[in-house]
Amino acid sequence: MQRKGEHTLRASVALSSPGPLVLGIGLLFGRSSTQIADFIRRTAELAALVVSLIVFRTIHKGSRQDSARRRRLELIVSRFVGTAMVLSGLAMLTVAVLSLGAEKGNVLLGLVIAFLGAVTNSWFWLRYRKLNQEQPDPILAVQSRLYLAKSAVDVSVVASLSFIALASASPAAGYVDVGGAAVVAAYLVFTGISTIRRQQPLQAV
Repeated sequence: MQRKGEHTLRASVALSSPGPLVLGIGLLFGRSSTQIADFIRRTAELAALVVSLIVFRTIHKGSRQDSARRRRLELIVSRFVGTAMVLSGLAMLTVAVLSLGAEKGNVLLGLVIAFLGAVTNSWFWLRYRKLNQEQPDPILAVQSRLYLAKSAVDVSVVASLSFIALASASPAAGYVDVGGAAVVAAYLVFTGISTIRRQQPLQAV
């Protein structure tokens, strides 16, 4: 089960790595605040996945780990990842408000990435949920919750960018764009605070 968990974490990191790069390139052509928010969100999540993989390997490596040391590692990582998510969420909300009324440009690339993300993240959520049910593990439980939220946010981003792509000339497009960014920001703040405050092993979602 440990090997399956590590392989799944590795796959998560590998598949999440291209997202920030591709979206960063997409920002050269489109300036949607939702697209900017999605770029920041995916970058923060990639950092969280890398840290989770490192800690998972450290905790399960070699001989049995001291429970107090293991708990300290989990808390340090939770606080690090949670703080990064909260700061990213607040930054995105600021970007969304300041960019209200600005020209949005082409958001097609961001839309494609968000759609593919919704499909992939839903699969990972089910995968982590199954692994944690078979053998409960705090890190896998966190990933299960993270990927459930990632899937929900991707659906919100797809809906927002679809509206902008189809009705870019509409005055409502700007408000939908800011609304989409606000959803992503709220998700990061909520998830970040929950991660920081987590004291007990989480159950599968």
